[in-house]
Amino acid sequence: MVKDSISDGRRIGQLLASELTGLQRGPLSTVSVVDADRDVEPTPKGAFAYRVAADGTEVAVVEVTPETARLVLEQEPETVPERDDLTVDGATVVVHSGAAVKAAVDALEQSLSG
Repeated sequence: MVKDSISDGRRIGQLLASELTGLQRGPLSTVSVVDADRDVEPTPKGAFAYRVAADGTEVAVVEVTPETARLVLEQEPETVPERDDLTVDGATVVVHSGAAVKAAVDALEQSLSG
């Protein structure tokens, strides 16, 4: 049975926030979601959803569009897994589905380790 994939940008952003706050490994153990806009309305250009901090320092911003969540990193990751539902442009990781959230978290972890 094939499940529907999550392709709503706001929901993808929520999944990303949950994943980030639930991990306690390596450099991700100090990550927190701050300044979250719980009522964010996605826009085609990307609406601010929340900031990601590590040890109290901003390391990324998450923006949501109607179909995606964008993780805009302060530092470009060295490598990012190749996936059809993940687009990388420099330090911006565009998550096109809920299934790609873990790969986006891996990209954040890479940027924090570098």
